[in-house]
Amino acid sequence: MPYSIAAAVHSELLIKKSRFIACVQPMTDRSAAQKVVAELWAQHPGAAHVCWALLAGGQSAAVDDGEPSGTAGRPMLDVLRHQDLEGVLATVVRYFGGVKLGAGGLVRAYTDSVAQALLKSEKIAIIKLHYLTCTAPYAMEGMVRREIEMAGAHLDNVTHSDEVRFEFSLADSAAAQLISRLNEAGHGRIQWIAPDDE
Repeated sequence: MPYSIAAAVHSELLIKKSRFIACVQPMTDRSAAQKVVAELWAQHPGAAHVCWALLAGGQSAAVDDGEPSGTAGRPMLDVLRHQDLEGVLATVVRYFGGVKLGAGGLVRAYTDSVAQALLKSEKIAIIKLHYLTCTAPYAMEGMVRREIEMAGAHLDNVTHSDEVRFEFSLADSAAAQLISRLNEAGHGRIQWIAPDDE
């Protein structure tokens, strides 16, 4: 199950006189991530690098920002992937301390910076929702409402006309079981409306 994080979390490491200021935060797309990076440059004009990694589906990115290729952005992205995260931006502002760390040292520094910030973060599960619409005879309204409630679904809308129409959402993983239970309890009298039929 993929996770995101509840709020922005910061951490700081000092490695051979270089300062690594890391932040992990929820982020949905690349343009929003680039705004955050621009703000970091404004806040840290004396920084040597602002490296970042975004894990957000097709919007993902890994940016070394002048560090040797593959020593910052990609290792940061790998940390996010290993934690099964989605919709998360990791940034690391580096102030150079005068001592070169080498490629291996840089990979470790950027990896550790992001990992330290993630240790303090609160992970939240990303639950994919399934939206369903069905109609039932008036005599079955109570039964349908009970089944929806017992399944932990959220009843979004109920309308009454010739029949009772229910619009509700629930965790993707629970949808098939609820449909099956309602079909069985409704003896074929519950009609399902596909989203494109409306």
